[in-house]
Parts: sequence; structure tokens; C-alpha cells
Amino acid sequence: MSEYRTAYIYCRNTFAGTLRETDDGYSFSYDKEYLSLENATPISITLPLSDTPYNSNTLFAFFDGLIPEGWLLNIVTHNWKLDPKDRFGILLVACKDCIGNVSIKEVKE
Repeated sequence: MSEYRTAYIYCRNTFAGTLRETDDGYSFSYDKEYLSLENATPISITLPLSDTPYNSNTLFAFFDGLIPEGWLLNIVTHNWKLDPKDRFGILLVACKDCIGNVSIKEVKE
């Protein structure tokens, strides 16, 4: 299974895991160091803490829900020249500073 783009997921500014685009869809896995933290919390109720990767044919609903909608989505896709159907690409550019405790980065910090 080859991998394409990767998103680095942060929870309260702490690296929590990676979301990867793959031949089969998407894969999310928590970082082992994050799992060992005393105060580690799941990024979503639908993605509980686990050392086993989660796999899905479509972008996980939690991540898709972070993507802007309506006129703001139009601005994002126009300004970054993205295909509105490229949900992963939109996630990478539009969700660096989301409302809530989760942020998405293209580069691990």
C-alpha cells in the first residue's frame, strides 16, 4: 500500500498522530508517545485512543467536519486553487488553526 499525503494532527498543541492518504483511502494512527502521556485524550469520540491504526475508504467524518462550508469553502478553494472535491487538500490548508483543540499541519513540528 503506497502512501500519498500526510497530515500531522495536534491536540492542544501536542503532536497526537498522523492522518495518511493511501491507495485504500485513509489511515489515522495515534503517536505512541502521545498515547503514553498521562493526560492524553482522544481527538474525537469516534477515534478513541488506540495503538491500532484506524482505516477508512472515505475521509473520517471527524476530519471532514473540520473543513469549512459554504462561502468560506468557496474562498478557500478559489484562493488555494484546490478542487472542491479534494477534501484532504482542503483539510491541509484550511485547518491549521481550527476552532477547538485539534489542528492540522502539513509538517511535523
